[in-house]
Amino acid sequence: MRYRTLGSTGLHVSVIGVGTWQFGGEWGRNFSQGEVDAILDAAALAGINLIDTAECYGDHLSEKLIGDYLKRHDRSRWIVASKFGHRFNGFMNRDDQFSADHLTPQLEASLRALGVEAIDLYQFHSGSDQDFQNPALWDLLVHQQRAGRFRHLGISILGKGSELQARQARTVHVEALQVIYSRLDRRPEQLYFPHAERDNLGILARVPLASGLLSGKYQPGVTFPSSEVRGTFDPQKLKADLLEVERIKTTEVPPGVPMAQWALAWCLKNPVVTAVIPGCKDPAQVNSNAAAVNLLSE
Repeated sequence: MRYRTLGSTGLHVSVIGVGTWQFGGEWGRNFSQGEVDAILDAAALAGINLIDTAECYGDHLSEKLIGDYLKRHDRSRWIVASKFGHRFNGFMNRDDQFSADHLTPQLEASLRALGVEAIDLYQFHSGSDQDFQNPALWDLLVHQQRAGRFRHLGISILGKGSELQARQARTVHVEALQVIYSRLDRRPEQLYFPHAERDNLGILARVPLASGLLSGKYQPGVTFPSSEVRGTFDPQKLKADLLEVERIKTTEVPPGVPMAQWALAWCLKNPVVTAVIPGCKDPAQVNSNAAAVNLLSE
């Protein structure tokens, strides 16, 4: 495994992390505690030390599954990132809760679910610019940080993007940005990376496999069930993305190299990117993701 320092936090994170949205049940299946244990055991054996979760991956369900694991293992070897700003109501159904009044109950619920005294990286979760421009919220976050409830602040930038949040991150004591970045979505190279370089912000690349499309497993014309998040994708964009994946597979991926590993390494070859946080459904996928470091030259 390789490790990089996450911006100015001083946290040395594995360049491959474990994304855990799937543990909340919105990727077509539910996960048992035993399955989560096996995934995190495999991650630990591979040298991975970064787990990314959120309050709304289920109703703190992902956090609870991770927390149960942490109770029975060495908490100190893990860097745990979580998020705030939404209340889970059901499949792909959330209420935004970014007010200062909502923050403390959300933070306390995450700490209880995770079973930790402090979260290593606590992230503003896909909020609008209006939600972001709320001094009372950031004042309370700084207060909670000083109280030791979390160590470092981050922003997980919403899918449609926000250059403003990246540009102003340092003004609200943020040290890391989580962004959608993959070979299919290179917007961060213009929108966010210049601000990260200027202000020494760590970058966590989420959805680095484009929701599995860059695994190379799916052919143009595939359909996904409505019971999982990919079933909510715009059909025309999905069609175009799958055609582009076929082109990339043919023209860019070296023969004999697994496309998923190539796609993760592609992100990490940009030195601005601290880590990628792909999801995984079983230990085999964890090991495959971890093997992407073998494609790095550094």
